[in-house]
Formats: sequence, structure tokens, C-alpha cells
Amino acid sequence: MSVAGLKKQFHKASQLLSEKISGAEGTKLDDDFIEMERKIEVTNKSVFDILSKTTEYLQPNPASRAKLNMLTTVSKIRGQVKTTGYPQTEGLLGDCMLRYGHELGEDSVFGCALLDIGEAMRQMADVKDSLDINVKQNFIDPLQNLQDKDLKEITHHLKKLEGRRLDFDYKKKRRGKIPDEEVRQAVEKFDESKELAERSMFNFLENDVEQVSQLSALIESALAYHRKSCEILEELSGKLQKRISTANCRPKREFKPNAIRSNTNTLDNSQHNGLSYSSSLKSTDIQINQTVNGKIDHITTVVLSWPESPTTNGNLQQSEVLDQPCCRALYDFKPENEGELGFKEGDIIILTNQIDENWYEGMICGESGFFPINYVEVIVSLPHWINLKLKGIFGLLIFIRSGRASRSVPSQRRTKVKMSSCCQTLSSLP
Repeated sequence: MSVAGLKKQFHKASQLLSEKISGAEGTKLDDDFIEMERKIEVTNKSVFDILSKTTEYLQPNPASRAKLNMLTTVSKIRGQVKTTGYPQTEGLLGDCMLRYGHELGEDSVFGCALLDIGEAMRQMADVKDSLDINVKQNFIDPLQNLQDKDLKEITHHLKKLEGRRLDFDYKKKRRGKIPDEEVRQAVEKFDESKELAERSMFNFLENDVEQVSQLSALIESALAYHRKSCEILEELSGKLQKRISTANCRPKREFKPNAIRSNTNTLDNSQHNGLSYSSSLKSTDIQINQTVNGKIDHITTVVLSWPESPTTNGNLQQSEVLDQPCCRALYDFKPENEGELGFKEGDIIILTNQIDENWYEGMICGESGFFPINYVEVIVSLPHWINLKLKGIFGLLIFIRSGRASRSVPSQRRTKVKMSSCCQTLSSLP
């Protein structure tokens, strides 16, 4: 900066301090100029606030707005032309309704209504996007241009006028110390700046009809949006009324509960709720007597217990956990060979042994036999120790009932030894 420029800045600062601190009065401008300056200042503030509030009106969510601005900036840095659109609330609501409408299916009246409303909301979101584009092109961009050019130029003229006024007032008060030529130049520059600022403000205020046209464009865009939205909603309302009428005219269906199983021994599949199983044992005492030399020799007494089939408790109030291996019949099974066990669907069978991977051995109603595994559903699995114990019992029964024990003493002794061995085996099992 030149020396003359530094001197001028010093003069302005001195005059400003004297006015602010000492209360010195500067050159006053006419009332018309002051009024125009006030209107320009108000217009500048109004344009700034209107631009901000219009953006909030179109994009009310500040978080989404900030994210959109960030993505737009990143796209510009990367040189990408495509920009991300603002997530309209109507579109978000429509997507939600469409998702659940598809999940409910077309056979649901509520699901069909959700599909209709979701599609309408998507259409309204598209109309809202059109509103954003129209308002930006016809209202926001012209106002932004007005603020960046016309109002900025007027502000520059007013700022320059204020600086020249301070310089003129400083030199006017020191007329004797400052050459008259400098004072005259200061007056001319002040008048020139005043005329430029006054003319620019006057032209701007006289042409404010342009701002009215921009406001009209905003209202027209909003009106088109609401008109289109009204058409969409009216059409949607008609569809919903038709669906209501159709649903009301639809014949009423009666509720018919589906029975799980139609059997006298109906069982609940889930944890056997409402059923009570009572297991009792029928005891049979088998005494083996051998006659040796005319005397009766009591070898041993074996107490055998056979479980009965479970019974269903009629009151269906309490359920007891089965404490023995059992299964439920899924189908009817008619025995075709000797040794097979027949049953009907829904019967409860006590498991005694698993012969192989395809056959079980069990009991029902006091009868025992074999049956296929794929005909039943296991309720309580068959532990390994039960298999061993039942095998021992059945082996003992077969041995006792075989009737092969001889009357000779050695045979009696062998019988005692075998019976004692079987009893020890049974007692050793848990």
C-alpha cells in the first residue's frame, strides 16, 4: 500500500474513533437515502433467511441434509456428475408399507391396503422430488444470484461511500492544515460514491417485481405439488373405499379348529401338556421248586414287574413326566409274523429293547413284541442300562419257563448255580 493510501486509512480510523468515542457528528445523508439503505439491508437479511428456511422446508431433516451436502461435495471432488437425492419422508413411509404388504400377501385385505398406500406414497415422493427441483431452479437459484451479485454490489458501494465520508469529514475539520485541493478531491469522491450507491439502490428497489416473480414461482411449484398430491390421495381414497366395501360383502367364515389327532388317547405334541401318565407294575412271583429225595428244595423266588401302558388323565389339569422309555404310534401297525406287536395310531408303547436299527421291542396292554422304528415317535429314549436289565429279565424268564431242569442232583446244582448267577447279574445292574 502506498503512503497516500496509508494516510487515507489513518484519516478514516481517526474520524471513526472521534465519532464513536468523542461523539463527533459526521456528514448526514438525506432521508431518502437512509430509507433506501434500510430497505436494502432488510432485503439482504430476508434473502439470506428465506434461502435457509426454504431449504429446511424442502428438506426438513438436518441430519439427512448434512449427509446429502457431504455426499454432493465428495461427488464434486471426485468429478462425478450424479448426485444423491434427498430421502423424502413419503418415500420412506411408502417403502415400509410396501415391504409389509408384500409379506402379508394379496390374500390379506390389510396387506393389499398397505400395497395401495405404499405405492401412493412413492408417487408423492416423486412429486416431492419434482417440487425440490422446480423450487431450486425457479426460486432458490435466482435469489442466490440476487444475493451474490446485485446485493453484494450495493453493499460494496455503501461500504465505499462510508469510507469516503470518513475521509471527507476528517479533512473538512482540518481545512486549514490540509490543502484545499485534497479537501475538494475528497468532496468529489464522496459525491461520486453517494450517487453510485443511491442509483444502485434505487434501481434495485424499483425492479423488486423480479423478486415477486420468484416468489410466485415458489407458490406455483408448491401448488402443483399439492394439486398432484391431492389427485393421488383422492384416487387412493377411492381404492380403499372399494376394498372396504368388498371386504364387508365377503361372506363370513366360521372358525373350525383343527384337531391334532382324533384318537381316544389324544396327546399334546408340545411337552405333553395337560396329560398325566400313570405307570404301575404288575408283580408276578415265580417260585421254582425242585424235589430232591422226596423233599422240596426252594431254590429262589424271582419277583418280576411288568409296566402297564400309560393312561390319559381325564381332567387335563396336570402333567407328569414319563419315567420310563416309551414312544407314540404314528400309524396303525398290524402284525404279519409271529412275535410282532400290533397297535393303532396314537397308542403309547413301552420300549424294552432296540433289536437293530429298524426294529424296536416293546409292550402295550400286557402284550410284548417287535415293531418297526419308523412307525413310532420316541417320547422318552431307551437308556443303555434298561436294555441290559430287560435282557437279563427276559433271559431269566426263558430259562425258568423252559422246563429243562432235570431231577438229578448235578442238574439241580447246575440250576441253582445258573439262577444264582442270573440274580447276581440283575442285582449288580443299576
